[in-house]
Amino acid sequence: MGVVARRFVFGVAIWNLELGKTQIFPLHLFVIVIITVLQAPCSTLRRARLHPLPRRGAQSPRPQRSPQRPRRFPPRRRLRRGVPPSIWCAAAALPSADQQQQLRSSSSIRGRGGNNSDNLQTVLGSRGRGRPLLRSRAVVTRTMAAPVPIMVNDLTGKMGRAVADAVVARGGDTCFLVPVAFSGRAKPPVDVSGVMVEVSGLAGEGSNPGAVLEELKQKYPGLVVVDYTLPKAVNANADLYMAHGVPFVMGTTGGDRVKLLEDVRAAAHFAVIAPQMGKQVVAFQAAMKLMAENFPGAFKGYTLTVTESHQSSKVDTSGTAKALVESFNELGCEFDIGDVELVRDVPTQLGAMGVPEEHLLGHAFHTYKLRSPDGTVSFEFQHNVCGRSIYAEGTVDAALFLGNMVAGGVSGTGAARGGGKTVYDMIDVLKEGGMVTN
Repeated sequence: MGVVARRFVFGVAIWNLELGKTQIFPLHLFVIVIITVLQAPCSTLRRARLHPLPRRGAQSPRPQRSPQRPRRFPPRRRLRRGVPPSIWCAAAALPSADQQQQLRSSSSIRGRGGNNSDNLQTVLGSRGRGRPLLRSRAVVTRTMAAPVPIMVNDLTGKMGRAVADAVVARGGDTCFLVPVAFSGRAKPPVDVSGVMVEVSGLAGEGSNPGAVLEELKQKYPGLVVVDYTLPKAVNANADLYMAHGVPFVMGTTGGDRVKLLEDVRAAAHFAVIAPQMGKQVVAFQAAMKLMAENFPGAFKGYTLTVTESHQSSKVDTSGTAKALVESFNELGCEFDIGDVELVRDVPTQLGAMGVPEEHLLGHAFHTYKLRSPDGTVSFEFQHNVCGRSIYAEGTVDAALFLGNMVAGGVSGTGAARGGGKTVYDMIDVLKEGGMVTN
């Protein structure tokens, strides 16, 4: 009340001063001083009544808050002695040892907001009310994929042997070579970089490839077969693999490719079927296919000539040439695959083609020439490969890719990731990434 009275008297004094009544202004100031003097003992008595002093020898009582003054801040939580608040909150958000074991036994939690993050919240329950960052860093072990067992048919040939050597060179962390292989006829065991491989026959007296595959499936879960046999055996071998549910990588060219793709797709069987296993050559094929899709008829009227040189043991037109000719035809060229010039004689290879002598038994030199109708414009595409390492490494990459897709398909994620697709080519392998570079 004293404060209100002083303000009222002071306001009246200012009002009189504005009206020119200066003679009564000192009187108002005197009244304000009297009110202040009289208010002081009243305030002291009020404080003494609310908070009386304790008597001599008595314990001082805890002061009580005025009911007119509510508590401004909530009471602090009592923390454990010697533990900083941030550490105590983090420890409260982490799962216990039993909960961690339950997390390890469940599916591994993927990063970046994977679907299994809800499982972590369920296991933590009410204890998961800590900081979100600490909750995402709960102790979870990531399960590593098991090495993929790879069976190479036929490793007695040059290409099959190169693939088998590449499998052994990759090491046991990613894949390993199955010590059994198929060939046309049973042959003596083969030593592949220290791995003794038994060669069983696909045909002949006493051969039973189906029983061998069933036994290998039981002994090596996740088995993937790589096929580098003969063109005439492509469809029969594919039927064998599909009949026993073994995913395969078909590196052998030739055979009835249309029937092969139709049969494998109809069976929803996992397979990588590609005419070319070299990574960089596949990238070139993909570029040509993309150009054909986006610019159809761009080379309409142009004349195409195709020349390919391979070792004399390769009797058919390469699958790479067939795929590229298809793209060129979509670009407007009218070329028959039967018009491909196959160079297999050594003098032409050494002279006109420029094949190094040390690679006569393993090379792939392709040249594609385009010429305009009036002969004033020409284009030339060329890719020359010496040796087999580029194909061997790409084949191993395809086998690992297929093994991962099959494992995902069993768990319900592989086919979903591929949109329900089970038949792949090397472009799919390239898109997946993680390929070894020579």
